[in-house]
Amino acid sequence: MARNTQVQADFNPPPVTRTLARFVAHHPSRGWSDAVEKEAHRTLLNWVGCAVGAARHASVEAALAAVRMLAPAPQSSVLGRADRVDMSSAALVNGIASHTFDFDDTHLKTIIHPAGPVASAAFALAEVTGSSGRQLIDALVLGIDVACRVGNAIYPDHYDRGWHITGSTGMLGAAAACARLLGLDEDATTMSLGIAASQPVGMREQFGTMTKPFHPGAAARAGLLSALLARNGFTASPKAIEAPRGFAQTVSTKCDWNEITDELGSRFEISFNTYKPFACGVVIHPIIDAATQLRARGVRPADIERVEMRVHPLVLELTGKKEPTDGLQGKFSVYHGFAAGLVFGRAGEHEFADEIVRREDLAALRRKVVATVDGAIAEDAADVTALLTDGRRERVFVEHAIGSLQRPLTDAMLEAKFRDLAGPVIGAAQTERLIAACWALAQDKDVSAIAACARP
Repeated sequence: MARNTQVQADFNPPPVTRTLARFVAHHPSRGWSDAVEKEAHRTLLNWVGCAVGAARHASVEAALAAVRMLAPAPQSSVLGRADRVDMSSAALVNGIASHTFDFDDTHLKTIIHPAGPVASAAFALAEVTGSSGRQLIDALVLGIDVACRVGNAIYPDHYDRGWHITGSTGMLGAAAACARLLGLDEDATTMSLGIAASQPVGMREQFGTMTKPFHPGAAARAGLLSALLARNGFTASPKAIEAPRGFAQTVSTKCDWNEITDELGSRFEISFNTYKPFACGVVIHPIIDAATQLRARGVRPADIERVEMRVHPLVLELTGKKEPTDGLQGKFSVYHGFAAGLVFGRAGEHEFADEIVRREDLAALRRKVVATVDGAIAEDAADVTALLTDGRRERVFVEHAIGSLQRPLTDAMLEAKFRDLAGPVIGAAQTERLIAACWALAQDKDVSAIAACARP
């Protein structure tokens, strides 16, 4: 039976799958600026800290229990634990752990959290292949470039359709990174990307549940498997990303191919990576920033009569939960973000614990917050006015939140965040050794120092 369909397809797209494969296979090692090199190490440090910090979370326990049923061979490390599992399962579990606290890196142009899929896959493979630290850093930079460039091409339409873009592009970045580590040539790397293109994962419906962090873990595992299949002769379409029925045109009506190819090899998307000071969705960060500024001015919860905030439309779409009932839901509540920032002056993982979210004083403060959508407000901005019981009004306008490209976290701030996450899991002394190992990775003969220091 014939179907009436209207498809606006680009039947003559540029060969971006092969172009990316050529780039991944042939770009020279350390072929970028010192600033890009530094950002790669900052990305790695942040990823390791987030993964170790969540190593004992219920989501990680559940994932490990599931993969143990497969009787995995002890190939690769689960960061923050003594466990070793097969490399595919390690990619999955470390990817889950790194995103569980919603504290990982963010490529703000696309809201992709690139290290979760890319670093999780590459690190698991590097342990098995004995890859050098230099090779892992190279793979990280190139893999993140692939994931984010494809994300640039299809965002925001792809995201607006309901895809969780970290998972749905992350498998491409993970495949690219693993192909680089395996030393695949251009043809095999093309196949690796082609296989990965059939495995996008993640729907935004899952936000606020354990399945959200499953997305980067599953993308890491898919990318790793894609590279291993390609290495052994498995084939795919060489136009799997760009073809009219390929990945990009299937999942998005916006396909800006220039976003993939422009300045390829001279502009690196890892340069635009950012790191969260708050353990929740990045769109809440301006509100938390405003709350901490109000607190610094001396405003206390008892002083609040009402809070009025104007936010970008995406804020309420993603984080409009007025009455969250647990920590995962709290991470998607702009109301809880404000309350935590004002009460505690911070919003780390502790401030999103179940018992904190359920505290009556936090709930009472949340109910005093009124959020209004304003299309003129940027995604990383917020306009907050606190009406106080004595009649005063305190207004804070946040143009760019702390942690953004305009106000980045310093190395010292990143290390402090790392200590807060990893210290309770592996101890203070081991945490300091792990920080040093992350900064020194490019000089190491393999990744064993990080793996060893990340064990409790």
